[in-house]
Amino acid sequence: MPNADQALILTRREEDVITISLNRAHQFNALSEALLQALIDYLAPLQEDTTLRCVVIEAQGRAFCAGHDLKEMRSKPDLTYYRELFTHCGQLMQLIRALPVPVIAKVQGIATAAGCQLVAACDLAISADTAKFAVSGINVGLFCSTPAVPLSRNVPTKQAFEMLFTGRFIDAHSAQRWGLINDVVTPAELDARVQSLVNDIVAKSNAAVRYGKRMFYQQLEMPLAEAYAYASEVMAQNMMEDDVAEGIDAFIQKRAPVWSS
Repeated sequence: MPNADQALILTRREEDVITISLNRAHQFNALSEALLQALIDYLAPLQEDTTLRCVVIEAQGRAFCAGHDLKEMRSKPDLTYYRELFTHCGQLMQLIRALPVPVIAKVQGIATAAGCQLVAACDLAISADTAKFAVSGINVGLFCSTPAVPLSRNVPTKQAFEMLFTGRFIDAHSAQRWGLINDVVTPAELDARVQSLVNDIVAKSNAAVRYGKRMFYQQLEMPLAEAYAYASEVMAQNMMEDDVAEGIDAFIQKRAPVWSS
C-alpha cells in the first residue's frame, strides 16, 4: 500500500522486500528538498529492521530521476541552504550504503546528475534499454561534485571523467559496459529481471547477506593486509551462525537448505 506521503514516494512491502517508488513524475522525479527528506525519513528506520531482505528503488513516469530540482535551487540563492541541501543528498546516498541488505535501482528512464548519483549509490542496478545516464551539471555551469563520489567508485576513471566533464548522456549498454549498471533489458522485461534478482537474494541466508554487505564495503577502503585480516574475522564470525551449519549439512546431504533467517 502507498505510505502517507504518497505525493512524494509510494512504498509497498511484499513479505521481506520493500519497493520505494519516486512519485514526482511530472517533475521527472527531481530530488526536491521534500523528496530527499521523505526518502531519508523512510530509509533510516530500516537500518534496524531485522526481517528486511532487499530494497528496490523505482520511479513513476518516464524518468527515473532528473537530479536536483533546479527551480527550487534557484529560488534560494543562499550558501547555507546549498550546503544543507547537498549534505542531505549525501546523507541519503550514505543511508543506502548503510542499509544492511542489498538495494537495487530499477531504472526505467533517464537518470541525470543526482539521479545518476542515486543509481551509482545503489548496490545493484537493472535498466531498461531505453534509459540514459548523465552527470550533466557542467552543462549549466555546476560541476557534479557529489554525484562524482559514487560514480567514480563504480566507473573507471577515464569514463567517469568523460561523463563529468562533458555532461553527455550515455546509453544503457554503455552504462553496463562501464560498470554503472548490472544488466540491460527491454522495458517489457524490466519487472521480471528485477524480480529474478530479488528472488536470488532472498533465497540466500539473511545472516550471510548482511555479513556480506557490511564486509564488502568496509574492506574496499582498507589496505590489502588489513582487508584480509578483517575479512578473516568476519568469515569466522559468520561460520558461527546456525545457517552455515544448515547450509553445509544441506550441501552434504544433497538437499535444499532451510534458513533460520
